[in-house]
Amino acid sequence: MKKADVILISAFLIAGLAGLFWLSAGREDGRMVRVTVDGKEAGTYPLSRDDTIRIEGVGGSNTLVIRDGQAAMEEADCPDRICVEHAPVDSVGETIVCLPHRVVVEVLSEEGGNEEGQTPEFDGVAR
Repeated sequence: MKKADVILISAFLIAGLAGLFWLSAGREDGRMVRVTVDGKEAGTYPLSRDDTIRIEGVGGSNTLVIRDGQAAMEEADCPDRICVEHAPVDSVGETIVCLPHRVVVEVLSEEGGNEEGQTPEFDGVAR
């Protein structure tokens, strides 16, 4: 390997590590989870505090667990249980949806938006 190759590889490694640090440092400590049932807000909970929330949906119930900065649907009495199989959410804009019970769990920033500068009432199409 030539000296220029080593310098180039080192520069890429440093840039990659700096980017990784920037992404992990940019995590929002004030992230919240908003739960809506049939389009009406049922509650807002911080991801920073572990909690178990029982959600009474339309025609059934779900159990949302917040642990280690992530929210996951742990139990649901709907027939397909797709929401229970969904991976935990922790990034702004991610959602878990239980269609049979009309339950939506959405990660929001501390300001209440689901993306930077975006209010929850509007998406990119509605603007």
